[in-house]
Amino acid sequence: MPEPLDAALTEVRALLLDPSLTRAVAAGRRRGRHPVVMRAELRPVTLKAGPRLQIATSDGTRPYTRNVALGPETVQAIDELLAEPFGNWHVETTDATLQLRVTKSGEAQVHRAATSRPAATPGGNDRSKEYLLDPGDEIFAEIGGSAAKRRQVDAFLRALAATLPEELTGPLRVVDLGCGNAYLTFAAYRYLTSRGLDVQLIGVDVREDQRRRNTELAQRLGWADRVSFVAGTIADAVVDPAPDLVLALHACDTATDEALARAVRWEARWVLAAPCCHHDLAKQLRAHPAPTPYELLTRQGILRERFADVLTDALRAGLLRVHGYRAEVVEFVDSQHTPRNLLIRARRTGAAAAEPQRAEYRELVNQWQVTPRLETLLAADSRR
Repeated sequence: MPEPLDAALTEVRALLLDPSLTRAVAAGRRRGRHPVVMRAELRPVTLKAGPRLQIATSDGTRPYTRNVALGPETVQAIDELLAEPFGNWHVETTDATLQLRVTKSGEAQVHRAATSRPAATPGGNDRSKEYLLDPGDEIFAEIGGSAAKRRQVDAFLRALAATLPEELTGPLRVVDLGCGNAYLTFAAYRYLTSRGLDVQLIGVDVREDQRRRNTELAQRLGWADRVSFVAGTIADAVVDPAPDLVLALHACDTATDEALARAVRWEARWVLAAPCCHHDLAKQLRAHPAPTPYELLTRQGILRERFADVLTDALRAGLLRVHGYRAEVVEFVDSQHTPRNLLIRARRTGAAAAEPQRAEYRELVNQWQVTPRLETLLAADSRR
């Protein structure tokens, strides 16, 4: 039932100023009127200087983010936004959600709901999963993606959060290699900017139609000057300047090797790559007899394929260590969501590899008579 707009906006104001605010979005326009920005998003953030209210606005071509000190400055900023003729407000607190839509007659259509809280398990333990990026976040209405894909992306973001130092400040240059539909690209941008970082992100995919689609999405989200896309191969796409952080989610087979080689060439500070299929070494293992006494590992086809997966990622991590990275292979999401649930996570140290590390790697490839694609790519880079 319609309500007086002034009274509804007063209620919105109270929620925006409430310490329990978690997120708010203003968008759209009222009939015959145009706000100065197309969209505004508010969320509390904690910076080194203390708690702030982050306000991200977009005029449709260029986004602008500012972190406002709590107190009179916050009150003024909120009042200025409430004075704009936005057609919709969506406000979330820890206890309630309010959605306001301005009707054609200038009244408010308001929907209020209590924030749903998952039931606790016996013993008081809450087994619900808290997401770094809410699966209900409105960006998913734009970028799509299944529930399983959203869980994978959130798990990847958790690994990213564990990789980047808490004291990190921007600017941060990021590239997502083999970005496809850019689920991770947009989600990573949303998460990183929520940490108060000044992020410039490039998505790379070989398909031109994907570049056009993703560019249009970035424009609709108001992020086009901070999130851009190029069409090209992982090995050769133009990315300038070199990134600090390289992401690759399920780049197939040797495409993961190309992503890792590119990251090493750029001397990227951090690398997170979730491999997909591992055909290259599996094929090489079929071509040579297994060394004694490991014939049983490769005699059965299914075991040979699984061993090839393990060997491939072990050698990738070993090569990264040889080239100045601290590397580890971890499980980043439960296997029920995707069988390809391992993540190669690396941080550049710049330290030269010790001779035992080089010898360990060389002994393993010689014993199994394999030549990892990543080794070939890195050797080619060293000859350039």
